Amino acid sequence: MTDPGERLRSSLADQASPPGTDFDSPIAMEALRATRVLHAADQDPFPLPGRIRVITVANQKGGVGKTTSTVNLAVALALYGLRTLVIDLDPQGNASTALGVEHTVGTPSVYDALVGDATLGEVVHPTTASPHLLCVPATIDLAGAEIELVSVVAREHRLRRAIEAYLVSLPTERRPHYVLIDCPPSLGLLTLNALVAGDEVLIPIQCEYYALEGLGQLLNNIDLVRQHLNPGIAVRTILLTMYDGRTKLADQVADEVRNHFGDLVLRAVIPRNVRVSEAPGYGQSVLTYDPGSRGSTSYVEAARELAERGAHLRPLPAERPGSSPAAPPVAALAFGGAAPDPFPTEEQR
Repeated sequence: MTDPGERLRSSLADQASPPGTDFDSPIAMEALRATRVLHAADQDPFPLPGRIRVITVANQKGGVGKTTSTVNLAVALALYGLRTLVIDLDPQGNASTALGVEHTVGTPSVYDALVGDATLGEVVHPTTASPHLLCVPATIDLAGAEIELVSVVAREHRLRRAIEAYLVSLPTERRPHYVLIDCPPSLGLLTLNALVAGDEVLIPIQCEYYALEGLGQLLNNIDLVRQHLNPGIAVRTILLTMYDGRTKLADQVADEVRNHFGDLVLRAVIPRNVRVSEAPGYGQSVLTYDPGSRGSTSYVEAARELAERGAHLRPLPAERPGSSPAAPPVAALAFGGAAPDPFPTEEQR
């Protein structure tokens, strides 16, 4: 398995550097990694995606790195110039905590958009990580949302319609390039809303055997959603997390996942790193908490790969088979520098 810092070492070696620079020195490598992250705004930005990407981060197994990956990928994308929105759909609110966003009872949250009459624009909060990063927090009220939504018409489409209405309300130059949805560790109505709202799924897989056991059930559920609720949903990204290079098991799991999913698996691997676990306790991502850590470097590389893949995507047609004319796909929307907004106003309809 490739060392997560190997690609960074190679890229640094390709740049002009003073003679005698020792890239193999641990202290030098950590300083260089920190410099790259802290001065992300001075480097080449990540490429723009071909369309707005609404990515559902899902895995019904807990503890595989869903929230950690959502937060750190979002911060990396934002630091490198891409407007990003994180929607915390987990009642525990851990993504909100990691981004330093208030999520106590009474805070305007995604619950108000799903169950109440609030719009996403009314519950979006800024974050301290980057001006390009916004967050829709989750409060403990969300724990009761699944019961409250049981009798609601088209309950599976609540989040999708909220996202579409929010994006349509924004001028093109303010629309996010990425929308990342952090799911709870279950396959309930909240996760179903996230799968209906997204156009692609990112699955974090812990490099341990148990992480593979429930994967088939998740893939079957995604297939059912594709057949009946959201024809455009697809698994497009697999991220290997908690990789421990000291064990053969980690290599075996990683090889098995790569053999089965092929190019869907990102080359970047997230190692076990204590800094990644410590960062949320300070209301930060690992990129801002310890930018020189291996965890930070790995998430930057994973985000870079994600962005590079997105640059090759094409905008979807304004209507796709099975979609309702009242709810066009989010991926048909444009953002700053792209084609004009294809959505007509109420008067034009």
